[in-house]
Amino acid sequence: MVSDFNSEFLIQAPDYSRVMNDTVLPWLSARGCETSVLSADGHPLFCVSYEAENPVGTVVIVHGFTENAYKYAELIWSLLHLGFSVLAYDQRGHGRSWRADGIPDISVTHVDHFSDYVEDLKTVCTAYKDKLPSPWFLFAHSMGGAVASLYLEQEQHCISAAVFSSPMIAPSVRPFPSFLAALLASAGSLLGKGKHPPFFMKPYSGPEDFSTSCATDPERFAWYDAVKASVPVFRNSVPSYRWSGEAVRVTRQILAPGAPEKICCPILLFSADIDSSVCREPQEAFIRRLPEGRFIPVPEARHEIFRSVNKVLFPWWHQVILFLKQQAGLPVNGGNES
Repeated sequence: MVSDFNSEFLIQAPDYSRVMNDTVLPWLSARGCETSVLSADGHPLFCVSYEAENPVGTVVIVHGFTENAYKYAELIWSLLHLGFSVLAYDQRGHGRSWRADGIPDISVTHVDHFSDYVEDLKTVCTAYKDKLPSPWFLFAHSMGGAVASLYLEQEQHCISAAVFSSPMIAPSVRPFPSFLAALLASAGSLLGKGKHPPFFMKPYSGPEDFSTSCATDPERFAWYDAVKASVPVFRNSVPSYRWSGEAVRVTRQILAPGAPEKICCPILLFSADIDSSVCREPQEAFIRRLPEGRFIPVPEARHEIFRSVNKVLFPWWHQVILFLKQQAGLPVNGGNES
């Protein structure tokens, strides 16, 4: 089994699905503690926590748009083996968490207000703050990066440092200019279609196309694509009009005067070079305004850096782990098997 993994416990075997299904998932299932936490407005949020042996801290995973905690199984496996306890949850409207009434298809992703996501993160952290070891860190991807940004801009939080992976400081709305995208989203909501997908987007209809995906590793893509096809609640695929409008407006909130400057913990921000989901310039504008932030471009990576081919994934993850260890006050070394 050792040969199936690199030095930081990421899968290097060519038969990725076999290792995930036969080794990683059973091991995680035996150690995970699943529960529901009620949001501030009374809705159940699916949460799963894992305690590492001799833990050195806790990493909270804040997933991206149309994702869920399950999708991060490989990273969770790695973190646990490296001594970090993990807390992950499905954001509202995603995966095994609560969905609003009136959604026409289970693959439509909806939120009434983006601030609901932020309140949910606060609720989940509060529920576990005395159950998992400190220091606490965030690992936030895409939409999760927007949620984490707004959360960290608040004065009270329990996070010592954060890693942002392709954060949605601003979504890419190409080919539309942002004002037109906001106008279309508002029009859809005003016409009573707020919980419906935009007319030009189709709900989930089966296996997805690797060539147009956010991944660069076909094996990692194929594993989760099979999971998504077999588990209906994991089929989030398209936004609602309301979600689209909230996403376009979130940039102004994140980059409001004085807002990023309030973030008091170090942030490491990774930006994929091949990214059609989020915009790079707002990421750079955000990181420049942080008291302690670092921007790192990731060549040859699409939006989902954590589903990159090994030659991209391994060095990127090594930087993530090195940062977390440094922030936890642990000794580090420079080696990394690839």
